[in-house]
Amino acid sequence: MTTKQDFYDVLGVSKNASDEEVKKAYRRLAFQHHPDRDKSEGADARFKKINEAYEVLRDIDKRAAYDRYGHAGVGNDATGAQGFDGSSGFTGFGDIFDAFFSGASGTGRQGSKQERGGDLLIELKLSFEEAMQGIEREVQFQRNETCEICRGSGAEPNTELDRCTSCKGTGEVRRTQQNLFGQYVNISACHKCNGDGQVVKHPCKNCKGQKKHRTKRKIRVTVPAGVDNGNRVRMSGEGESGTRNGPPGDLYIQVGVEDSDVFEREGKDLLFRLPVNMAQAALGAEILIPTLEGEEAFKIPSGVEAGHIFRLKGKGVPDVYNKRNKGDLILITDIVIPKKLSSEQKKLFEQLGSTLPKMPEIIKKADSDHFFDRIRRNL
Repeated sequence: MTTKQDFYDVLGVSKNASDEEVKKAYRRLAFQHHPDRDKSEGADARFKKINEAYEVLRDIDKRAAYDRYGHAGVGNDATGAQGFDGSSGFTGFGDIFDAFFSGASGTGRQGSKQERGGDLLIELKLSFEEAMQGIEREVQFQRNETCEICRGSGAEPNTELDRCTSCKGTGEVRRTQQNLFGQYVNISACHKCNGDGQVVKHPCKNCKGQKKHRTKRKIRVTVPAGVDNGNRVRMSGEGESGTRNGPPGDLYIQVGVEDSDVFEREGKDLLFRLPVNMAQAALGAEILIPTLEGEEAFKIPSGVEAGHIFRLKGKGVPDVYNKRNKGDLILITDIVIPKKLSSEQKKLFEQLGSTLPKMPEIIKKADSDHFFDRIRRNL
């Protein structure tokens, strides 16, 4: 079974790469490895792999799922209901340029398009207990919201906007450029009017012509039981306001969980080192052990050895999607040998030692091969 390559490694970017960095890396690799240009062996496979990685990392929801669960989080339908065939809709090298540069065939005024608001990311620190039980908490953050006075126009109410002289009101600038593949048209938003086609003559006093203003926001967020470090909770529509009546972005709350003083966590399983004294190990005993629900009685069988593992089903971490689906609590015995003994304890150990078989007698009774095999297995 082959391991699928990490999508970030495919594009050669870090996990903290911005959307723009991901896009630039994709453009460079797609240009380099497109089958119309790259005639080397395996070019088709490389191009499909590059497109597959980009289709996931370009989408905020798919990227969040991939960061959280890896390839299992995006599954076979990561690129949409139609599935992924590695082509991303590109049939030839010209399509690459059309997608990258809004080629000469591009139509429509770019400045009139709605723009989705930016996504926000904040961190939320939880204790281990809160993460295991789930919690509802109020979080505070700041976001850019559409100015309620000018309603996003940037102009004082009842004032007129001037036509942009740079783009002549189209909101876009076209530049014809030449390269080794021929001539193409690069269409970009006008830098003077930011693609609106109009400029503000009398800026709004409330937002200073910026169309948005910084606002403090408080919301309550429900964090499900079982979250782990790096998990994210998505609050749809709680990001920054869109432009030109575009939809708002989303708010992502990234969880940080403190370490437990009692347990070690491995996925949905909890590990607990169970201290057992020599008498309990030899004779067996009933003791109390910690669980997520509180202390519970547990019976140690006689003759237990150090490192023995007990697995308690369903006593581990809850699944974030189904609280009733839990991992296991794994107990690992740790035989505790006292470093200091009272005079009475020394006498008792001496009496016990005199009744136990000596080492030469143990070796005589044991088959040598079998004996040393057991030692090797315990190394």
